[in-house]
Amino acid sequence: MSKNDLIHRIRKNMPKLSKGQKLIANYILEHYEKAVFLTAAKLGNIVGVSESTVVRFANELGYDGYPRFQDALEELVKSKLTAMQRLEVTTERIDTKNVLKSVLQMDEEKIRYTREQIDDEAFNQAVEKIIEAKMIYVLGVRSCAGLASFLGFYLNIIFDNIKVVNTNSVSEMFEAIHRIGEEDVIIGISFPRYSKRVMKALEFAQGKDATVIAITDSYISPIANYADYALVGRSEMVSFVDSLVAPLSIINAIIVAISLKKKDEIAENLENLENIWIEYEVYDDSQRDLWGSPLDEQKERFD
Repeated sequence: MSKNDLIHRIRKNMPKLSKGQKLIANYILEHYEKAVFLTAAKLGNIVGVSESTVVRFANELGYDGYPRFQDALEELVKSKLTAMQRLEVTTERIDTKNVLKSVLQMDEEKIRYTREQIDDEAFNQAVEKIIEAKMIYVLGVRSCAGLASFLGFYLNIIFDNIKVVNTNSVSEMFEAIHRIGEEDVIIGISFPRYSKRVMKALEFAQGKDATVIAITDSYISPIANYADYALVGRSEMVSFVDSLVAPLSIINAIIVAISLKKKDEIAENLENLENIWIEYEVYDDSQRDLWGSPLDEQKERFD
């Protein structure tokens, strides 16, 4: 299913739509960036039809109610809008006098939605595949490069077979993963606007029979099409950027789940690392005597 599936459905069903439904269809085709935030009643009011006509329109396209139709519309909008259009669309949704609280509330809603919708079985199986992998590739570019680096940083403490790929160079990306094989795992991270480079890299990995884990915002996102396991974290357009709080929570959960399964190895690694950090003065430990040894704190977490 492509990101333009909604447009395809509308055009395919256009001949058999009622007069009122065609008004809705034409409005969406011309103003999808505005329609995405409208309730069924408000959309009906704008085009001059009843709320029930809007609901029947969604059903006619094959969606189980207006909320599912709106989800598909949101996917279309997130993948097609330019940065400037995103800024214009979201301006009306932010309380300019309470920006901090508005953004925090949206982040809270996305984490709650993610918690309710995420596939627990896919998550658990993905964790097992990561633990069993011969080589683990973590792939994320542009705005997702930070998420990839964060995940890679902690996985590198646990494993010795981690390769983080966050280059924007097409040639360097494929040079980094060209040895990938069926015993390996690649974790691809991509959110709107989706990176074609990440998509092509996962397609390549799939062709090499590697296990593909996608961390993305929808089961119909471009990279989910190549994934053996899709871990979906709800993202939200906030101005011209996307909130990636929920995806970061999924990444935290992956790290915690793996650490609990490999507790003994982590304790040993942390002890070795702590000695290195102390010897080379990596951290400011001036408060250590007041608050206790960082190493003791780390050990307590795993005891």
